Amino acid sequence: MENVVLVIHLVIALCLIGIVLLQRSEGGGLGMGGGGGDVMSSRGAATALGKLTWILAAGFIITSITLTVIARQKASSGSVINDTVLEEVVDAPVTPTLPDGDSLLPPSATDAPVAPPRAD
Repeated sequence: MENVVLVIHLVIALCLIGIVLLQRSEGGGLGMGGGGGDVMSSRGAATALGKLTWILAAGFIITSITLTVIARQKASSGSVINDTVLEEVVDAPVTPTLPDGDSLLPPSATDAPVAPPRAD
């Protein structure tokens, strides 16, 4: 179900991008008014593209909400971080260890570093 809605969502998104790019710029936001002689320059074509844009936008929003609802239903009630921390604690219990006897002894003379020869 989720895959079907996702595919429909992607097709609607691509169609919406294409329809928006086909429309004529009427606001002149970039200083381009869209000159005359365009195939889609009549008001009827602009209205049809506008209606199709609204329909695709509504479909995009509906599929977005549907995907959100499906994802929420599949989600567990806990956090992923909480689950990971609990699994690590259960799988690997911590046991204290005592240091061995050799590490408690003071260093001997043979453990001392060798000094480099002095140049006099």
